[in-house]
Amino acid sequence: MEQIIEWISQPWPWYVAGPLIGLTVPALLILGNKSFGISSSLRHACAACIPASIPFFTYDWKKEMWNIVFVLGVLLGGVIAGFLLSNPDAIVISESTQADLSALGLTDFSALMPSEIFNWSNLFTLKGLFFFVIGGFLVGFGTRYAGGCTSGHAIMGLSNLQLPSLIATIAFMLGGFAMTHLLLPHIMKFVGL
Repeated sequence: MEQIIEWISQPWPWYVAGPLIGLTVPALLILGNKSFGISSSLRHACAACIPASIPFFTYDWKKEMWNIVFVLGVLLGGVIAGFLLSNPDAIVISESTQADLSALGLTDFSALMPSEIFNWSNLFTLKGLFFFVIGGFLVGFGTRYAGGCTSGHAIMGLSNLQLPSLIATIAFMLGGFAMTHLLLPHIMKFVGL
């Protein structure tokens, strides 16, 4: 058992992890005629928890219960991996990326997320307002505006050869590059990093 846990806790190569993720799409389609995506689960949860006559939330959300269970499984898997299967070795980041992040004020590379931003003390600060509240709103708005999240478009939509998903994925990538290289340095200076 210990050898299995040791094997699971190591980073998997792209040629194993990629096909496993890719096979999720045909498995969902073949086994249940379901589409892969994460953002739709928020709509289902709101429809279940907020009984209102808002047209967007008035549908039979119980038919989509599998999606909520899927997202809860992703959350539970993340918790299990984070606490029981975490790799004690330092995160490997290239020197050029470390230099770029250091120029932005991020110097702690000991965890998956930069602790200079993602910590409880930042939650109720100007930095927290930008990264958690405004950033979260923009991600949610973009997801709704694009008709799905990055996983839904890039994995499910592209595998179904949908032109809107190709356009959305290109826009996600361009937006990410623009944010990283054009806007983020100014935001980091503004919030004091």
